[in-house]
Amino acid sequence: MRYLPKSPIERQEMLAAIGAKSMDDLFSSIPERYRLRDALKIPGPYSEAEIIQYFKDRAAENSSGYVRFLGAGVYNHLQSVVTDTIIQRGEFLTSYTPYQAEISQGTLQAIFEFQTLMCQLTGQDVANASMYDGSTATTEAVLMAERLTGRQRVLVARSVHPEYRDVLRTYAKNSGLRIEEIPFTASGTADVKALQGALKDDVAAVVVQSPNFFGVIETYAPLAEAAHASGAMLVVAVAEGVSLGLLRPPAEADIVALEAQSFGLPPSYGGPFAGVIAAREKYVRQMPGRLAGQTTDSEGRRGFVLTLATREQHIRREKATSNICTNQALCALAATVHLTLLGKEGLREMAEQNLSKAQFALGEFLEIPGVRRTFDAPFFNEFVIELPRSVRIVNSQILREKMIGPLPLGPFYPELTKHAVVCVTETTPRAEIERFAGAVKRALEQPI
Repeated sequence: MRYLPKSPIERQEMLAAIGAKSMDDLFSSIPERYRLRDALKIPGPYSEAEIIQYFKDRAAENSSGYVRFLGAGVYNHLQSVVTDTIIQRGEFLTSYTPYQAEISQGTLQAIFEFQTLMCQLTGQDVANASMYDGSTATTEAVLMAERLTGRQRVLVARSVHPEYRDVLRTYAKNSGLRIEEIPFTASGTADVKALQGALKDDVAAVVVQSPNFFGVIETYAPLAEAAHASGAMLVVAVAEGVSLGLLRPPAEADIVALEAQSFGLPPSYGGPFAGVIAAREKYVRQMPGRLAGQTTDSEGRRGFVLTLATREQHIRREKATSNICTNQALCALAATVHLTLLGKEGLREMAEQNLSKAQFALGEFLEIPGVRRTFDAPFFNEFVIELPRSVRIVNSQILREKMIGPLPLGPFYPELTKHAVVCVTETTPRAEIERFAGAVKRALEQPI
């Protein structure tokens, strides 16, 4: 049985064990006016078979047959059934967090391979076993820079994902960090002149994203030069990992924070994902989380160990670099299998498809009267357009044709009302792009 409720006798025994006379005693701290006295308005009661069918029916109502043009940090990419088959094997699924690490050789080897792949992608020397996601990885990268520099002022490009910046501000609130934002230029890139004007000898890190939240590709060299001239570290966030199949890795960065969701992990309503921190080897002692390493035993046989574990679970709290309690090992395994199946050429081909389809989509939109491109700069699989009317109204109309429209930028950037980020990946057929552009055109032709 999947569901075994407690019997009335068992409930009474449990209440007696904790010194309570009734269930109401458990909630005595909650004022009476806030307690629910009526039965919940839900259908049923159902048998197990009926409840399973009920949820299948509700799930079928969700998004069957919809095509998506929504990205903004979570991307719809091809996934292989091989990946799902491997990560659901019992030896991986039940031991994804190796608390007795050295007896979990398969898991440790998979983590080691994951770290190796992340170093190859980012152009860095070392990578950790994974973080929660890209937003927490970005924040942990900033905290790492704070420890390395002894400084507490942080300059963040306003073109970095708004939710990444929100997470950073949340961490900063009680950690003494001072967060300041750098504007973006008319081309959508971080403003280097503004950055140079804000840099002083108290800045720990400069944080940029590429491709940034507008899909625009940043140029690292001037950013790194400006940051390093004042003794600050350059932190580069990468939300769309597939872009590294085409773009040069951020080798100029001191620390890279990567979201690995694009590698074999479905959008899944926003998680679970796998974040990554990669950096130069000389900074490894300040890297949060844990690292798996390769060694040999007393008989010369290859083995895998936790080489570095700077979490509160492993060392004294005051010496811990982070309070992160685990790494997303099962998600990291999925990314490892996915990238291994693709290989370098496969990842490059996937990236090329993203770029070419996004270019095609932009061309289709520029044919629509009243639609304009916002940032005239190189992009990967996302770009920003300006519509002659509310993005939300347009999205609500095209939703009727089973299309999930682009992300409105107004809530995040008040100066970009009526602007939206359009995302196209290798999963988007050309015919659907044409249908999407046609639906937007019809929506704009509708009388207000």
